[in-house]
Amino acid sequence: MDEQATVPGLRAAVEGFLNEFKAFQGEVKVSLQQQDDRMTMLDRKTTHHGRPVLTGAVDNGAPHRKAFDAYLRSGDDEGLRGLVLEGKALSTTVAADGGFLVDRDTAETIRSLLLSTASLRAVASVVEVEAASFDVLIDRSEVGSGWATEATATGETATPLLDRIQIQLHELSAMPKASQRLLDDSAFDVEGWLAGKIAQRFQRAEAAAFVTGDGVDKPRGFLTTPKVANGVWAWGSLGYVPTGAAADFAAVNAADCIINLVYALGAEYRANAAFVMNSKTAGAVRKMKDADGRFLWSDGLAAGEPARLMGYPVQVCEDMPDIAAGAHAIAFGDFRAGYTIAERPDLRILRDPFSAKPHVLFYASKRVGGDVTDFAAIKLLRIAVS
Repeated sequence: MDEQATVPGLRAAVEGFLNEFKAFQGEVKVSLQQQDDRMTMLDRKTTHHGRPVLTGAVDNGAPHRKAFDAYLRSGDDEGLRGLVLEGKALSTTVAADGGFLVDRDTAETIRSLLLSTASLRAVASVVEVEAASFDVLIDRSEVGSGWATEATATGETATPLLDRIQIQLHELSAMPKASQRLLDDSAFDVEGWLAGKIAQRFQRAEAAAFVTGDGVDKPRGFLTTPKVANGVWAWGSLGYVPTGAAADFAAVNAADCIINLVYALGAEYRANAAFVMNSKTAGAVRKMKDADGRFLWSDGLAAGEPARLMGYPVQVCEDMPDIAAGAHAIAFGDFRAGYTIAERPDLRILRDPFSAKPHVLFYASKRVGGDVTDFAAIKLLRIAVS
């Protein structure tokens, strides 16, 4: 009797334990589901804002650069489109014509390479604009003044004259190409290669336009400005001084024309002035000596410093003309005041894998313009008797 009474009691105890365990399992499942729901919501928020879950560091550039790199390698623009649709504060956007604006790091690399090359950029004024043109207002006169006494009425003085110079922006383009196999190589730095190629092409085109451009679909170079003898100089032209010989520097006292060029420039401009010439002209000028036998030319004292002529820096621009009859082989002036380069900050890339198979073409374009903005700030040396 005792054993028979024990069995039902044991069965009831086991059933009670199983029921309690099932209830516990249900509570655990509900708790886990609630935790999953919270984690899913957190993941969505984290993904939406593009931030990693388990780190406090914010890397705004990495997703952008990865997306841009994927576009250059394979044309995959999903990453770029995703960055735009999520509203991230990045500089890459989808253009209406299928091109993409280059990421900030690559654009800054290109600008640095352009600045470090032998171009007028190194000495001119460079401004970034968002419009199709850039207006420069020049005050080319002074406010009149005079001495006044206590008893004498003050008369009206002269009003300053303002000139408005409009610099139109023109499209500059380059189209380097690379084989698809090279782009597929994960060890290949696509961004670095592309930045170097674009900067190289842009530098060649810009450097020539800033010196000799005619202003038609390109910047207007300072040497295309009307030129007159400095003694009869007037606003709207550049003044020149002669070398004293028909096709070269004078045989006697050759350095005198360099001195004349320096002091033809107004004193207010000389403090920030620089010489601009090509390598052949620099080779001839660095042999010149003053009356005491001292060289006018001196090399930079530290790495990266420009050479100096009569104490003023020398910018070598290969697009300056060689020494020849009638050529304006040397320019001297305050180019930050005298010549302005205006450009838009955006640089656009269009990937073309079809036109040059098995190569991929990269059509890069930007808008840039340039013009003389102060005709008194630049003087020229003319290879001529007078």
